[in-house]
Amino acid sequence: MLLAFRAENVHSFRDELELSMEATALADDGVPRKVSWRQGGRPVRVLPVAGVFGPNGSGKSNVLKAMSVFRNHVLLSFRSGDPGGGIPRRPFRLDKDSTARPSRFEVDLVLNGVRHEYGVIFDDERVLKEWAYRYPRGRSALLFRRESGKPIELGAGNRSVGRAVEKITRPNAFFLSAAAAAGHPDLLPLFQWFEDSLLLAEASSRQVRWAYTTHLLRHERSRDLVLALIRAADLGIANVRIRPLDPQVVDRVRRAAQILSGREEEAEAAPDVDLTELGLVLTHQGGGDDIDFDVSEESLGTLVWLGLIGPVVAALERGSVLLADELEASLHPMLVQRLVELFQDQEANTNGAQLIFSSHDVSLLDDTTGHRRLGRDQIWFTEKLADGNSRLYPLSDLGPRREEAIGKRYLAGLYGATPIVNRAEFVEVAQLIATGEHG
Repeated sequence: MLLAFRAENVHSFRDELELSMEATALADDGVPRKVSWRQGGRPVRVLPVAGVFGPNGSGKSNVLKAMSVFRNHVLLSFRSGDPGGGIPRRPFRLDKDSTARPSRFEVDLVLNGVRHEYGVIFDDERVLKEWAYRYPRGRSALLFRRESGKPIELGAGNRSVGRAVEKITRPNAFFLSAAAAAGHPDLLPLFQWFEDSLLLAEASSRQVRWAYTTHLLRHERSRDLVLALIRAADLGIANVRIRPLDPQVVDRVRRAAQILSGREEEAEAAPDVDLTELGLVLTHQGGGDDIDFDVSEESLGTLVWLGLIGPVVAALERGSVLLADELEASLHPMLVQRLVELFQDQEANTNGAQLIFSSHDVSLLDDTTGHRRLGRDQIWFTEKLADGNSRLYPLSDLGPRREEAIGKRYLAGLYGATPIVNRAEFVEVAQLIATGEHG
């Protein structure tokens, strides 16, 4: 499970951002998972869900994108990078100093009952520093440490494999990426965590996600779970059939599954899949006989849900981290609440899957009855500072009381992270429209 993610100088975050998934003293009873992180040690308490809230343009999506960018670099820097090229990145661009400064990414996570730390610092040309540690008995044990221009320092195990990996690692490639290609036994599990986790669900990936949901429907092992999530959404859909597909479409569906699994490079290999090509026929319950509908006849909310089901099923089955941008987009608030509760439920989420999402849905903070879907240490805010730099901070830092009306206070601007909307400027726009002076 993911314990923490940190990054610096990426997208709208000039300074360090840190998202911690470790529970605090404010955690709701029954929500944190007790996860063993070292031999004979006391388990660490890890949260299954975190929600990021804030105004438009404040950096909510960029928190998730930074995590996805890190994943892509780990997976692709060795096998897809240009041997003579640089490293593509997105530094903070609103001041000249930041565009020249390196970017940094780090994760803390628990793999097979052992805590791991991995991080990297790089600029446009090369990797400057890279490191990995694990904590089998509570004290850090070096896996490797790299600094540009120096020999790579290796841990005690599998040094001959490490030296072989060092020889093939380019200055613009991650050592972890090269180690996975060489089958390094100590580093392959860390690489595979990136491969199987950090699944990003955003608007631009919806086509791939539709294809992935179709892929799951075509396999008996996952079909029942997909259908259960469709029926649970109360969309009036009783069943889903798939018409025989053209072999080329079948291949694109397969490639979509590979992309969601991190085994193909999405930027270059993402299949162009039209939803109507996928042959989905959705059977609706009527007053008499059930009626079949093509997907072209479905509402946007239904289509959004279909695109989300694939990554949700993948996360729950693998114990992955699902990154969902604007989780509530075109979905009823009750459906969003049920999805959050699915990840919070220890009986339903048995593999330690985690959901990290951005949202404007205040009902997740608390509803009209005062019930909250998120604990006080599961709520994060972003705000845009005067210089354009984004800031991420947890509600728990503000010391909220157990009975505090979080949603109401958030809308009132008492936690920050609210837009400064000038009503007079909107009135001025309305007057320009009314007078026709805008043309």
